[in-house]
Amino acid sequence: MTTFLVTGGAGFVGSHLCDRLLAEGHRVVGVDDLSSGRIANLSEARTYGNEFTFFNMDVRADGLLSLFERHRPEVVMHLGAQAAVATSMEDPMLDASINVMGTLNVLECARRTGVRKVVYAASGGTLYGEPRRLPVKETAFSGARPVSPYGVSKKVVIDYLNFYELHHGIGWTALALANVYGPRQDPHGEAGVIAIFSASMLAGETPTIFGDGNQTRDYVFVDDVVHAFALAAERGDGRLLNIGTSVETSVNGLYKMLAAITGLAGEPRYGQIRRGDLRRSALDVALAADALGWRPWTHLEDGLRETVAFIRGT
Repeated sequence: MTTFLVTGGAGFVGSHLCDRLLAEGHRVVGVDDLSSGRIANLSEARTYGNEFTFFNMDVRADGLLSLFERHRPEVVMHLGAQAAVATSMEDPMLDASINVMGTLNVLECARRTGVRKVVYAASGGTLYGEPRRLPVKETAFSGARPVSPYGVSKKVVIDYLNFYELHHGIGWTALALANVYGPRQDPHGEAGVIAIFSASMLAGETPTIFGDGNQTRDYVFVDDVVHAFALAAERGDGRLLNIGTSVETSVNGLYKMLAAITGLAGEPRYGQIRRGDLRRSALDVALAADALGWRPWTHLEDGLRETVAFIRGT
């Protein structure tokens, strides 16, 4: 049995990860400030009794060290973050405070308590900037120029991970995630177009597409992402690995698929494109297949149907 500490543990991806690790027989400590995470996401995790512990805490808090000292995690899954590109554009200092200083607090706690590995949720959709070739490979990282403070904050943490490995012996794997979607994603937040579109359509409302809708994204299902995290606990040391599908899907194409699933008729509304948004994005995942033995297995339409069914039932 391994003790894992999961930051962002009550969030969309983090809660699914807690469930997966508990199901594998591990002990899990969840940490989340509940700014976007929800206690309701932990209903399954809480059925594991003493094997799961949750703390309502900001990753920047001084009290984080005492939590590490008390529970002595062997592996940290660091998903806690300010995750909205728009928020980072409006308030870069807040973004850096949470995503850079908060991560440094996590790494310092890890250093002082003997954590052997940190698995970090990077952002494949922002840290590379506007890619020159698609699908983008991890080799693009060295010359990457993110176009949002969120992308910058996600990129700089990887340099810190290298530093903590070199000077303190903490192993790490950074998973550059594509656009993750699935059950439990917040349909009322700023991030997560699939959840937002689905909720609007189920309510009989026409969602707004920002820009012309021809911008593309790589949509990867949450269960596939969680599988990558679970594998990375023991594999992929010292690597940045893309976790996506290598497939570009336009926002217009996504709208049509969701409209067909939800039964919404009519054309979308269009609004002004948001600052900091990329034009195109898709991730080459060959390296993850080699380093982790990981591949995506959920087809987009299947994942969309499962997501819509979840939102319909909430």
